[in-house]
Amino acid sequence: MKTLAKLPVTIVTGFLGSGKTTLLRHMLDNAQGRRIAVIVNEFGELGIDGEILKQCTIGCTEEEATGRVYELANGCLCCTVQEEFFPVMRELVARRGDLDHILIETSGLALPKPLVQAFQWPEIRSACTVDAVITVVDSPAVAAGTFAAFPDQVDAQRKLDPNLDHESPLHELFADQLASADLVILNKSDLISPEDLARVRLEVAEELPPAVKIIEASSGRVPLDVLIGLGAGSEEHIDSRHSHHDHHHDGDDDHDDHDHDAFDSISIELPQADESLLLDALTQLVVKHGILRVKGFAAIPNKPMRLLIQGVGTRFDKHFDRQWGADEARVTRLVLIGQELDAAQLEAQLRAALSV
Repeated sequence: MKTLAKLPVTIVTGFLGSGKTTLLRHMLDNAQGRRIAVIVNEFGELGIDGEILKQCTIGCTEEEATGRVYELANGCLCCTVQEEFFPVMRELVARRGDLDHILIETSGLALPKPLVQAFQWPEIRSACTVDAVITVVDSPAVAAGTFAAFPDQVDAQRKLDPNLDHESPLHELFADQLASADLVILNKSDLISPEDLARVRLEVAEELPPAVKIIEASSGRVPLDVLIGLGAGSEEHIDSRHSHHDHHHDGDDDHDDHDHDAFDSISIELPQADESLLLDALTQLVVKHGILRVKGFAAIPNKPMRLLIQGVGTRFDKHFDRQWGADEARVTRLVLIGQELDAAQLEAQLRAALSV
């Protein structure tokens, strides 16, 4: 009987709004016949990134596409990897004769090292290998010293005391994502000056092992041959990669001290709302509460299609993505990600701004 080769896995990590989903969409759109399974590790109750990726069916039926996208909804792979990741991988391993590659998009708040270490488990290690960990960097955010897009409260604290820079949970998480990388993409490189881009490259290089390559990209447009087939075997050397998170768990099995415990993800459901009013209200909310990310779908009165909204800081992208289903409730569902968020307060302020 023919022995199946190990199934290569690419892990895409990076901070909120860095462009991970865009990169995955680009990879799927340019799969060139490769049979690719996708695992989306969504932070929040709504599988919004999964919904976006399911639109990239490349000629598949909706049923086939849905079967290829697995969503781990609890968000933190560091904590949930054993509870959810293992059964998903076991199912994919059973089907590996029908697959050429697996792509995993981690949550913007997930730590990549524990996920890579999961590939040391015998049942997975015998069937899969981590082809590469790709870290996507938001170049303008790093150039601005915020690492993620416009985390106003954290950045204000950093500027008040430069000695606290590396103690910021944002900076530690950014450094840990780089520490696990086999390839780093400086995304949105077209949005900053060549001088700032060179400075970002130097800053990122300081956090990396010398062998890790750094490439520049705009909107995640990187040739697929550059992204897969790296053969890094990351699970073999991940234990030697230093991360700040290691210190939080040394000699302690208590996982209550995560770097990302300071982050909240809240879900809000609203009735139909005027598009401009909703975007204005969300912008005000982002500025007032230092919200890092807004993702969701909106129901706009008298519009037959739902509005997809993705906000990073005060930058919002929006487009009508599909028709509302005949039996589908026309409501607005949003996920807000930030620090020390009060769900009831945020919902009340949104409803007041929208007069609903």
